[in-house]
Amino acid sequence: MKRKVTKAIFPVAGLGTRFLPATKSIPKEIMTLVDRPLIQYAIDEARAAGIKEFIFVTSRGKSALEDYFDHANELEAHLRRNGREDLLAILKTTNMDSGAIAYIRQHKALGLGHAVWCARRLVGNEPFAVLLPDDVIAGDKPCLQQMVEVYAETGGNVVAAMEVPHSKTSAYGILDVKEDLGALVSVRGMVEKPAVDAAPSNLAVIGRYILTPAIMRNLDRIKAGSGGEIQLTDAIAEEIVRSDNVYGFRFRGQRFDCGSKAGFLQATVAFALARPDLRDEFSQFLAEMTAVRRAAE
Repeated sequence: MKRKVTKAIFPVAGLGTRFLPATKSIPKEIMTLVDRPLIQYAIDEARAAGIKEFIFVTSRGKSALEDYFDHANELEAHLRRNGREDLLAILKTTNMDSGAIAYIRQHKALGLGHAVWCARRLVGNEPFAVLLPDDVIAGDKPCLQQMVEVYAETGGNVVAAMEVPHSKTSAYGILDVKEDLGALVSVRGMVEKPAVDAAPSNLAVIGRYILTPAIMRNLDRIKAGSGGEIQLTDAIAEEIVRSDNVYGFRFRGQRFDCGSKAGFLQATVAFALARPDLRDEFSQFLAEMTAVRRAAE
């Protein structure tokens, strides 16, 4: 009987240098997309997929991230006194129950595989999810929830995948597809950031994974790979050889790369336009800005 996926790892130890100077004083994961920090989108997605235990792999300087999920008793009391039940309801979604969330330090920046490996004792012998908060995915059904349903059918390792332009394959882990079944593909191999002319496909892995406990055992043996880091891709590729149970999943939704400034701005526009309370005013502003730009040309 397959165990349910109830644990998720959130690797959030990065320095966020692409967003300096903002990230000099605040973790990148706390930067707001409309009115919620990036990490909240990942947490909400995990909750919708049935995740009960949240494991954050952090580093020095991430205390604001920990504070965000704590109860703000003084603020809550102030809102309660002023009858702001609407804002109290919003705050409630940011609170985590005692024991539901754990923080582990990654003392050296040795790659995504190493960050995941740092959580091995909390994961134990269970399947687990990995969510990269930089990848924000908008969809009618949350991406991880879709993947949990696929895992229930396959019982294997599932990685979220999407087609990217061939010219950008060197920026991703790329799947070598054995059999294309539509939304689901069986995988022959995975290559981390291949040269464009060596990429086996243009089907790229993005920041959502459901992994079996064997991946942790593989990470125990993995040595530094691409970029001198311990790559999660290498541990998954080893499992293809050992067990032939790795699948790529073309999720339904739109992915925004909020690890880049352009992607963050694109996500801001998309999420703002999806909000009934902001859509009309914001779309009018965009239309006016576009008209002014065209007139200037």
